[in-house]
Amino acid sequence: MCRNIRVLYNFEPPTTRDEISAAARQFARKVSGLQRPSAADTAVFERAVAEIATSTERLLARLSARTAVRTREHERERSRARWTSRLQRLPAR
Repeated sequence: MCRNIRVLYNFEPPTTRDEISAAARQFARKVSGLQRPSAADTAVFERAVAEIATSTERLLARLSARTAVRTREHERERSRARWTSRLQRLPAR
């Protein structure tokens, strides 16, 4: 899956509609292969983004967490640690 789409579930503070919309837009871009749709396809693309966002909101509202609540700072730290690990595995130039 696309690396830019992040986990949105079980966060404190809760995931915002803007975060859900951004993830929906990224998903639609990935699936369609379009960074920006043509003028003829803009309405269809935007409708798909709205439908994906609505489905995502519904999904997140209905899930029941079995894990500890995530924080954005903790997720950033984990991301930095993964990046550092990847850099260390690269061959020296």
